[in-house]
Amino acid sequence: MKKHFLLITLLLTCCLQAMAVLKEKNLEQTLSILRTELNTHHRELSMQSVSNKKQAESIREQLISILKSSNQNSLMLYSQKQDYVFDLTYACHEATEQYQSFQRAQLPFKTFLANNEQDIARYDSLIGSLKKMPVMMLSEQSKTDRNICLTLATNIRNTLVENRESTKDYIHIYEMAEQHLSNLNDYANQRYSDIQRSIFKNGSDDYFTLLGKLSKIFSQTQETVIQKYRSKNKHSQWDSRFIFGLFLIIIFYGIVASIINVIAIKYLVPKRFKTEEFMKKRACIGMASTTITFAVILGVIRATSDQNFLIMASDLLVEYAWLLGVILISLLLRLNAQQIKSAFRIYSPLIVIGFIVISFRIILIPNELVNLLFPFILLVCSIWQWCLIKKHNRNIPRSDMFYTYISQAVFVSSVICSWSGYTLLSVQMLIWWIMQLTYILTITCVRRWLNLYAERHEMESRPITDKWLYHLIYQVGMPVMGVMSVMISLYWAADVFNLSDLCWSIFSMNIVDLPNIKLSLVRVAVVVSLWFAFSYICSTVMDFLRLHFERQDPTTSDSRTMMGKNIIQVVVWGSWFLLSLSILGISFTWLMVVSGGLSTGIGFASKDILENIYYGISLMTGRIKVGDLIECDGIRGKVASINYTSTLIESLDGSVIAFQNSQLFTKNYKNLTRNHGYALSVVFFGVAYGSNIKEVCTMVEQAIIDLHHPGIDADRAPKAVFVDFGDSSVNLKLLTWVEVLKQGAVESDIKTCIYDTLNSHQIEIPFPQVEVKMK
Repeated sequence: MKKHFLLITLLLTCCLQAMAVLKEKNLEQTLSILRTELNTHHRELSMQSVSNKKQAESIREQLISILKSSNQNSLMLYSQKQDYVFDLTYACHEATEQYQSFQRAQLPFKTFLANNEQDIARYDSLIGSLKKMPVMMLSEQSKTDRNICLTLATNIRNTLVENRESTKDYIHIYEMAEQHLSNLNDYANQRYSDIQRSIFKNGSDDYFTLLGKLSKIFSQTQETVIQKYRSKNKHSQWDSRFIFGLFLIIIFYGIVASIINVIAIKYLVPKRFKTEEFMKKRACIGMASTTITFAVILGVIRATSDQNFLIMASDLLVEYAWLLGVILISLLLRLNAQQIKSAFRIYSPLIVIGFIVISFRIILIPNELVNLLFPFILLVCSIWQWCLIKKHNRNIPRSDMFYTYISQAVFVSSVICSWSGYTLLSVQMLIWWIMQLTYILTITCVRRWLNLYAERHEMESRPITDKWLYHLIYQVGMPVMGVMSVMISLYWAADVFNLSDLCWSIFSMNIVDLPNIKLSLVRVAVVVSLWFAFSYICSTVMDFLRLHFERQDPTTSDSRTMMGKNIIQVVVWGSWFLLSLSILGISFTWLMVVSGGLSTGIGFASKDILENIYYGISLMTGRIKVGDLIECDGIRGKVASINYTSTLIESLDGSVIAFQNSQLFTKNYKNLTRNHGYALSVVFFGVAYGSNIKEVCTMVEQAIIDLHHPGIDADRAPKAVFVDFGDSSVNLKLLTWVEVLKQGAVESDIKTCIYDTLNSHQIEIPFPQVEVKMK
């Protein structure tokens, strides 16, 4: 229908093209050009008239079809009894859905009419101007052009008038359909409100009261069931015999899917796949494949059938097949053969109660029967669940045990609600948890598969160019699914009663609705989801940047990556912050007023922070880089990281020390790596008085050169110099350039070499001595 609407709008727009002329050389030339333009426009209108009539007739048929469908929905809705909740919600859903579809595809009739009236007025003025034009001042050719222009303009005006009159007929039908659908939608929303009150507020008699007058209730229920499912019209799509017949056909398709998968697993699966583990899990594999096959069959039925009951039943059973399939596939991926049996048994009560609820919804069971049967069924399933927990709790993983305890709590809560008279509320609670568990197990299943995929392909060791998509799914897709799971499960639970529109309106409703801020569940969920998306963007851009810097210059990649990290974080998280403010409806004006009032105090409080940020930017521009060896305040160590406020240093003794950036400047830090990684080492030693100092210096220098130590700079020769006259020795020092990172070990080797050299040449190394004489 929407396609037709857009097409007719396009055609009508083509019919209203403005044929205009500008000021030409003279009046004769202007008339000639106007004649050409009007002739072209008139010819186009004539060519389009046939297709326009066909398209207009199609629109008329569409509008009549909408009007018929709305009347059909009104008959269905107004004839429903308040006690038949499933029937009533189905009828309300059909009515509101049709109204919303109609609103989304509105025809621009009023805009067309306004434009049409303007064109008619324009051609009226053109015709009047042509009629009043003095003919005595025109040439023969101009008179002919003027007469033809007058005829063409009159014909075009008459065509526009005809279009206006035909459009008015369509508008009448359109407004009639719109009014009818609007009234129907208002009535459906009122019934939705009544259903909502009956579920969450009013309830009915508690189960003990029903048991106290069981015979009377049983008679009323029997009468209701007979009235509900008694065959009334053999031609109705909702005749009880027809419904049960179709339901049996669906069950038959389930049996067919089971037989197909049993045969496929037994005869078609290659022998190399039939391992011992496969054979142990064969039953679970068969159930999972049968569920998937059944869902596919239902999807085909849903796509090819025009029977309303089959469409509704297929939609609900596909959702149930998803629950069952996810449970089975999740168990296959996570558990061994022995655990699968226990886990499947422990999920059995939920599977059974889910099928019962879906069946109730499919056959549109009346309220009296639900109130009579469902509390007892819930009690039995709750006891069954508890017995299974006690029997199998030690043979399944903790996560599944946790889910079953929640299931037990939901069962107990549902039993309390149903026995208190809120049976439909208990149904809603159970359906919500079934859908929530389906979503949780889906996420668990996908996460497990991703982990197996990452282990098999060694994703963590691969470059970011190979794993960015994997990280997108794992770091964004999975968390966003978790955030949205609660709302989606509630939405699906409401959809069982066809209350999805009401549920969505609650999600969209602003819990906090102030002029400067607006909070709703949807807004908060979107902001949280965007946080995961922007976190992924930040980390992925950083990984690509790091890879780029490492390929360019590995020696400076760490420092350049750190600087880029800080800039990217500011840009990405600043964008997320501004986008979140917009989504939450926070007024920028209000934010600026508040921040302006606090700016003075914040300015004084953040003085040191801003100073550190300034010095941090100065450091990151190249003064030091990650990996440099620096010395500050007597502490020597390697730069581990630099950010806007502090620098982290890993000292040579293994400790990690954080210096504020301003401290590095005020304490005059030393960068020991800038001089190609070498530092001047000074080693003091002494020789006895009487030694040849020149020979000693030459001897020691040559010994260090001959040492060929890898930690000593070979390009700068060692130098021994005279220091002073000591009390018992002539003091000398040896100047050597050594590797900064190995300075302690190299100085030890230098001192050993000096000692061995002096000893080998019988040069005395004096030391303080004290003579003690005894009397």
